[in-house]
Amino acid sequence: MMSDLFLLSESQMARISTHFPLAHGVPRVDDRRVISGIIYVIKHGLQWKDAPKGYGPHKTLYNRFIRWSRMGVFDRIFMDLAAQGPKPERIMIDATHLKAHRTAASLQKKKGCSPSYRAHQRRAEFQAARGMRWRRQAAHHVLTEGQISDHKGARLMLGALPAAKALLGDRGYDSNWFRTALADRSIEACIPSSKSRKVEVPHDKKLYRQRHKIENMFGHLKNWQRIATRYDRCAHTFFSAICIAATVAFWL
Repeated sequence: MMSDLFLLSESQMARISTHFPLAHGVPRVDDRRVISGIIYVIKHGLQWKDAPKGYGPHKTLYNRFIRWSRMGVFDRIFMDLAAQGPKPERIMIDATHLKAHRTAASLQKKKGCSPSYRAHQRRAEFQAARGMRWRRQAAHHVLTEGQISDHKGARLMLGALPAAKALLGDRGYDSNWFRTALADRSIEACIPSSKSRKVEVPHDKKLYRQRHKIENMFGHLKNWQRIATRYDRCAHTFFSAICIAATVAFWL
C-alpha cells in the first residue's frame, strides 16, 4: 500500500521540483512516487527489480535515475540546496574510501561510459565525497579514483571553497601550495604538520578537535547501502547517488 511506503513530502518536492526537466509529449509518471522510489532503492541498497511494487515498475525507476543522472539533475539539486545553506565560519575537508563491488570494477568498454567514467579494474576501493561541511551538512564533494592523493583531491575542490575564517583538515592536506592558496582567500589553515616537515607549522589544537564531525558526516552517508558499496559501473550514476543521499540526509 502507498501509505506504507516512504514518500517525500509535498514541501520537499516543492524545493526540488524546480530542477526537474520539462516533460515533452506524454506526461511523466508521478514524480513524487518515482523519486521516492529511487531514494528508497539507494537507501536500502536494493537491486532495482526488488523495489516495492507500490513505486511502480522498477524499470521506470531505473530509467528515470539513469536519464536524469546523465543530465546532471541530481547534481544540480544538491548544489542549489547547499548554496542556500548558512554561510560557514569554518569548513572541513576530508576523504573517505568506498568499496566497489565486482560488478562495478569489471566493466569493459561500454557505450555511454567513457574511460574517465569507468571503474578501474585493478582497484577495489574508490575515494569519494571530499566533503566540506558545517553544522553537520555536506557542502561539496568530488568523486576520485581510490589511489589519488589528498593533495590532488584538494586541488579539485579549491575553486569551490566558500568564504570562511578557517579550514580544518588532517595532515594529508599539509602542503605549502594549499596553505598559500587558503591564505590568499583569507582562510586560516588548521592543519597539523606532516611528519616530513623539518619545521612544524603551528595550528589551533582545540579547534582541530572539531574535525571528528566530518567523519560523522561520512558515517551518516555510508548508512545508505548503495553508497557504502558501489554497484554502479559509471561514475556519473554513482556520483548522482551520492548527491541524492546528501540532499535527503542534510538538506531536505
